Amino acid sequence: MELITHKTDGAPQIVILRDPTALTTSLGWFVRTGARDETAELAGVSHFLEHMVFKGTARRSAEDVNRELDDMGAQSNAFTSEESTVYYASVLPECQQPCLDLLTDLMQPALDAAEFETEKQVILEEIAMYDDQPPYGAFEVVLEQLFGLHPLATRVLGTTESVSDLTADQMREYHAQHYSADNMFLVASGQVDCDALIEYTLRATAHWPNRPVMRKHGKPRYQPNQVTIRRQAAHQQYSICGWPGLDSNDSQRYALRLLCSIIGDESGSRLFWELIDTGRAESAALWPHFFDECGCVLSYLCCAPDDMAANQAIFANVLQKVALDGVSERELELARSKISSSLILADERPGNRLFAVGQSWLNHRGYEPLDVVLARYAAVTLDDIRSIAQRTLSLPHARVCVVSDQESD
Repeated sequence: MELITHKTDGAPQIVILRDPTALTTSLGWFVRTGARDETAELAGVSHFLEHMVFKGTARRSAEDVNRELDDMGAQSNAFTSEESTVYYASVLPECQQPCLDLLTDLMQPALDAAEFETEKQVILEEIAMYDDQPPYGAFEVVLEQLFGLHPLATRVLGTTESVSDLTADQMREYHAQHYSADNMFLVASGQVDCDALIEYTLRATAHWPNRPVMRKHGKPRYQPNQVTIRRQAAHQQYSICGWPGLDSNDSQRYALRLLCSIIGDESGSRLFWELIDTGRAESAALWPHFFDECGCVLSYLCCAPDDMAANQAIFANVLQKVALDGVSERELELARSKISSSLILADERPGNRLFAVGQSWLNHRGYEPLDVVLARYAAVTLDDIRSIAQRTLSLPHARVCVVSDQESD
């Protein structure tokens, strides 16, 4: 495989991980904007805009967009997170040009006022549905409690109030500010005609706005608060916790991933053997999130109401033991094997490599090949695991509990 990058003034950077032996081509526009880049008034606009992108452009109707994707047999989608919005598709190599043309055209959507009002109802339904399903928005609440006034506390979907009040003009202004050439990357992987891709992209994006986009950075003041959500429909109890974590460039992030796998992987972890295999809980997990200048570790526990207190004690005891005594060499090897296998399996598909390259470019403006990443996991020691446990899971944390409104405190 060959990594090719191309950048000219005023044009988006192009990053290609070319594999001439691949049977497919994957393309994606990675936009460095998400919930953290919104004001409270505009909360949810990045995700709403992601929907509106597929509602047509100056050259295509929404029907044209869907029909062309179907005609190509494309596997396509989009998503919005706290720090990015991504649009992608995987096609056969002979469809590279029409797929590139379509995805690039979508980055300059029409943002029609009538379509905006129709799609707003879809977004509001999505917010209501998400809030009505277990664990009833508890992950959003725990991030709000943990990050406080930091922009990472902003909900990706926004709120019913913020989305209801949003106008098409506000979305157009947000698009003009954040979908700027220097704030976007075109990423390609698999069998790619590099010359054709670069030539077309430079020509098609020549008229794009290119204003500087500055993201507000700053370390959060983590807040160890506790909140209880009461829901009439809750038959199970849920406990979601959030601890301070690491940023996406911290050299100890590999150790943190291994630590979370050892403690809270869905199989073979300490929480699995203590809570799941014994039938005490329905779910128990622990995983990290990495952001630009900070991060967090989240946990999830779901069980019968009568078992929650005892299970929370077991959960806390597992964390305390790891912080005090560390883990065994066997546990470290098992976690390393799981993560390495997962990375190698994912790397077999150009569609998966697209996200590895794109996310890496968003975070580091660079890309580490698979063998380098595997070597970093192989270099993690038992002392690293204990050190990172003390640096994160030993700190005060935020907790959100979801209980039935029939239960007493």
